[in-house]
Amino acid sequence: MRFRTVVALTGALALSLVTGCAKGGSAGSSANTVTYWLWDANQLPAYQACAKGFEKENPGLHVKITQLGWNDYWTKLTASFIAGTQPDVFTDHIQKFGQFADLKVLEPLDGLGIQDSAYQSGLAANWTGQDGHRYGAPKDWDTVALFYNQKMAKTAGISAEKLNSLSWNPRDGGTFEKAIAHLTIDQNGKRGDEPGFDKHHVKVYGLATGGAGDGDGQTQWSPFTGSAGWTYTDKKRWGTTYHYDSKTYQSVVQWYFGLAKKGYLAPFTDYSEGANPANAQLASGKAAAAFDGAWMISTYYGAKGLDVGTAFTPVGPTGKRATMMNGLADSVTKNARNKKGAKKWVAYLASDACQKTVGSYAIVFPATPDGTKAAVAAYRKKGIDVRAFTRPVADKKDFTTFSYPITNYAADVYALMHPAMQDVFANDAPVSGLSRTNSQINLILDQ
Repeated sequence: MRFRTVVALTGALALSLVTGCAKGGSAGSSANTVTYWLWDANQLPAYQACAKGFEKENPGLHVKITQLGWNDYWTKLTASFIAGTQPDVFTDHIQKFGQFADLKVLEPLDGLGIQDSAYQSGLAANWTGQDGHRYGAPKDWDTVALFYNQKMAKTAGISAEKLNSLSWNPRDGGTFEKAIAHLTIDQNGKRGDEPGFDKHHVKVYGLATGGAGDGDGQTQWSPFTGSAGWTYTDKKRWGTTYHYDSKTYQSVVQWYFGLAKKGYLAPFTDYSEGANPANAQLASGKAAAAFDGAWMISTYYGAKGLDVGTAFTPVGPTGKRATMMNGLADSVTKNARNKKGAKKWVAYLASDACQKTVGSYAIVFPATPDGTKAAVAAYRKKGIDVRAFTRPVADKKDFTTFSYPITNYAADVYALMHPAMQDVFANDAPVSGLSRTNSQINLILDQ
């Protein structure tokens, strides 16, 4: 309880410092304007196109879009709720949903007539609060796959077929670890699986990472914990008990970060806040492969000098492959100045008309099946094979998909798990220490 109070006070102080920076919002909006915030610059053109379609169908209504970078987005959005400058509509992330539900700053969207069956499985249900009301309209979805440098893989004698048939286990890493070791090269040209390999002077890492993964490990360790049969909480949604004290979880995390100790995984020192080191390391030739999300497809394939391919996540101890399936949504703020127009805009964003438009830009996979088909076709037109991302959603026999943990006090969970996971990665702290962190988290959830 004391920790939560400290977090709350610290958060309030931080917000008081940034409140004056929150601009854009609903402030100054009129009855014929709907303000809309999003964070992804790559998606801005697609939603500008949707806005034109919406305005054509709704004469007299205008959509004003504001795009902010990921970190600024959440800081300014949270501050805007306090300052009263919140947008009418904003792009919501399931990782933040629990926090906003706690704060009661979202408007129920039950009247929009959204049916779960109209979207990819599970996407709509994730945005229902504990009170039974809907607070988000499905927007898009993503999964995780392995991006790899095709030239490096070919030189190492590892074919695409082999990369798509890898398996792993937390004891010896299986064929996955063998492949990553073979893709690793030290400054003397020795591969990670060859005698004389120098793990302290690595030129090319077999695997790059995007940091320690905090409490979800979406593009770091979640494909492994998922395929080991581990679940974040006791319930699929709105769990009340976390499982970071699980022996299964801790054995996977120990093995995963142990790859860095062996010299196969890029070390913590290569990670920097506000960047995507995995993508940067592949693009610079410093790493041969990296797990990353579907939202990064265009970025990897657009990197100059990088001939990239994608492969499925490896088969785990459960006999299945696993990937987090995340889905964004559009939410209306409770104090939106143009609430009627905002709900109309959200309904349009969730419609096939907008989702097919977004899909045609080949940036993300929209939430509706037809929107997804439009995206797949657009990627194919660019010569990009996206089956490593789409097949897990359709093939339930060989793949397992799972969501972000959706619970109360999401900000507190992050505040505890962020430093704890960094300590494991950066300082080789014992994974058993995560049991104490887990107890602190569950104590907060039990309030």
